Amino acid sequence: MKTWLLIFVGGGIGSLCRYLLSRWVLGNVASAYPFFGTLVVNITGCFLIGFLMFYFTEVRFGAVSMPWRLFLVTGICGGYTTFSSFSLENIQLLSNNQVLTFLGYAFGSLAIGLLATYTGILLARSI
Repeated sequence: MKTWLLIFVGGGIGSLCRYLLSRWVLGNVASAYPFFGTLVVNITGCFLIGFLMFYFTEVRFGAVSMPWRLFLVTGICGGYTTFSSFSLENIQLLSNNQVLTFLGYAFGSLAIGLLATYTGILLARSI
């Protein structure tokens, strides 16, 4: 039951953070590009999951790291990342014949997301 609670609470926090950040980006940074909030969330989520998975290892913290990984990685990062929204937005771009925007968004998210995950791992290694 404790495991479920950690994931449930973390997922709620992550989902709320995703909503707030993507609305903020849409309202303050890139209102002309409605998918940009999701892009920012996906990139920051990739960075966070890379950092947290590497940082909170059993090698570093022992068994005490597992509840933290469940809460932070499975819960918060799981609720925060938005690849389902990413998929829907790409289908909408293709449906609207915005092929170049789709290509930039889809491949940019993948490439920068992988780079952000790796950067998170490198940062965690250096701490």
